[in-house]
Amino acid sequence: MGFWLLKSEPDSWSWDDQVRVGIEPWTGVRNHQAAGFLRAMRAGDMAFFYHSRSQRMIMGLVEIVRTAYPDPTDPTDRFVSVDVAARCALRVPVMLSGLRDDPFFDGMLLLRQPRLSVMPVDPDHWEAICKMGNANLQSWR
Repeated sequence: MGFWLLKSEPDSWSWDDQVRVGIEPWTGVRNHQAAGFLRAMRAGDMAFFYHSRSQRMIMGLVEIVRTAYPDPTDPTDRFVSVDVAARCALRVPVMLSGLRDDPFFDGMLLLRQPRLSVMPVDPDHWEAICKMGNANLQSWR
């Protein structure tokens, strides 16, 4: 199983929107590195749902339920999207500032390439963030 982080601007698509809809295509990624990460995702992989911009916090967990296919919002047909399903909210959203303050997360791509909208997450970081957020992983498995 792979672990990822997906960023969304909460004014455009929020965690609450994802929960309300359930399964939704993750579209609009136009960075080649981020698109490469979308192509690497497999069904069953998990991702953090991250509110970017003003909030800068991990809100919940989504599961990749459909692997890469042509992004319907891309007129050039060069980019892909994946489908994600809301799985569980973090009981305590994990703030970016909290990750920055902890040396354990120094190598995390979120801190090294903060503008990247899709990125892999190391399994040790995944586990630590789930604990920080008091994620109820049993609620959806």
